[in-house]
Amino acid sequence: MDGNVYQIVEFQHVKPGKGAAFVRTKIRNVITGGVVEKTFSPNEKYPNAYVERKDMEYLYNDGDLYYFMDLETYENLPIGAGILPDSFKFVKENEQVKVLSYKGNVFGVEAPNFVELVITNTEPGFKGDTAQGGTKPATLETGAQVKVPLFIEEGEKIRIDTRTGEYMERA
Repeated sequence: MDGNVYQIVEFQHVKPGKGAAFVRTKIRNVITGGVVEKTFSPNEKYPNAYVERKDMEYLYNDGDLYYFMDLETYENLPIGAGILPDSFKFVKENEQVKVLSYKGNVFGVEAPNFVELVITNTEPGFKGDTAQGGTKPATLETGAQVKVPLFIEEGEKIRIDTRTGEYMERA
C-alpha cells in the first residue's frame, strides 16, 4: 500500500445500521515499525507482499548486534537489537528462529512459540503458602524474568510460551 509493506496487527469488521460496512485496522509498517490506524472499505484490494521466512540459528550477541547463521549457506547475518521482538529475550544461543525479510531487507525475527529454559535464580517456595497457587519471580538462563508457581525451584527446566511470556509447565 503506497509503496510500503504493512502487517495487520488488529482488525474489526464494522456493519453500521445505515451506510456501507467497513474494516477498522491497526497496521504496522514492517520496515519502519510504525503502527497506524486505517479504515478500509471492503472492496479495496491491495497486492500481497511476498515475505521471505528463513530458518536461521541464533549464534551470539555483541553489544547491539545479534548474529544469526543461515542453515543452508552457513553465512553469518548481523541484526540490530531494534529489530528483535520482546519474545527474543527467551531465545538462547544455538536456537533456531525464523528471520523475516522483504526484498532482502530484514524486518523481523520470529522466536519459537515455546522454549524450554532452566531457572537460574528464584526464592524457595514454602509449603502451605496459598490455597490458590500463588506465583513468584524467577530468572531464566537467558536473563529474562517470568512469574512461576511457588513449587518451582532453582535449577528446574520449565516451558515458556514466548508469545505471552508466561510459564506453561515443567519440562
